[in-house]
Amino acid sequence: MSLMSFVKKQFIDILQWNEEGDGVLSWRYPMEDFEIQYGGQLVVRESQMAVFVNEGKIADVFGPGTHKLITQTLPVLTYLQNWDKLFESPFKSDVYFMSTRLQLGRRWGTQQPITVRDKDFGMVRMRAFGIYSYRIKDPGVFFKEVAGTRESYGVEDLEQQLRNQVVASMSAAFGESNVPFLDMAANQGLLGETIKTRLVSAFERFGLTLDGFVVENVSLPEEIQQALDKRISVGMMKDVIPEYTRLQSAEAITLAAQNEGGLAGLGAGLGVGLGAGQTVAGAMAAALAQPAAAAPVAAPAALSDDEIAAKIEKLGGLLAKGLITQAEFDQGKAELLKKLIG
Repeated sequence: MSLMSFVKKQFIDILQWNEEGDGVLSWRYPMEDFEIQYGGQLVVRESQMAVFVNEGKIADVFGPGTHKLITQTLPVLTYLQNWDKLFESPFKSDVYFMSTRLQLGRRWGTQQPITVRDKDFGMVRMRAFGIYSYRIKDPGVFFKEVAGTRESYGVEDLEQQLRNQVVASMSAAFGESNVPFLDMAANQGLLGETIKTRLVSAFERFGLTLDGFVVENVSLPEEIQQALDKRISVGMMKDVIPEYTRLQSAEAITLAAQNEGGLAGLGAGLGVGLGAGQTVAGAMAAALAQPAAAAPVAAPAALSDDEIAAKIEKLGGLLAKGLITQAEFDQGKAELLKKLIG
């Protein structure tokens, strides 16, 4: 090497990485034609680690702190270079800085529904979404398995691979949990812990440690969700219809008590109230295709012609006073005339 070439050669006294912004996991120090000055300093900040690579092989890994680069602090690199302790000269080696900060708020989700067996709905397709966080644990493994010799390796470069690992583990966790979908919301915390346990070894394979994993939402396809909504509505109406019928009966008693003859018109009032309640109940049952078995009812005693005429007259009085509607009057009258005609 000529004297001029030696003079032009540039030496690095301090190696350090001032992280700018988020999202970078690995960054290679720009060496170009530079050489590292023997006795120079390596500055590794908190939440960083530095990896020295010589001729494609990892030589040393340094944690946070300021390290003076001499033979005593580079034992492996010294061995690879066959340096003598008295041979103190600049050297060339690639240096990769790794960010060991927590990568927070990473989102995961199922791009396609996962088919699982559910004891309530049979085979169903579920979707799930949530967040997770991780950090680099072993820089050497991360360098060899993931980042390699790239100048820079970011969070987004790794994202798809990690999401695939999450979905694969989640599918197995769903299949083995035996938790019905209807109980899934109350068990999302437990489900998240189960999936996290499965993912630990998968992340360690890349030199990472999984810090947190949360299942935020588990949902069914729209058509199954609609069927579930209908099922909930059926359950609600089973409770509502009896209450409606009892309300109609109570109103009929009140109307009869307010009219001439006291409770004499109770039969007609109850007939109208129960008829309306039965009409609503029948319509709901037909719509839901779930007819309820009717309880046996004793046949009512036959009314005489005069009693039927009196009840129709009573209904007319209730209509005139505005206590029943025209539709209720017409329905009650039709039922009474049917009994009269036979």
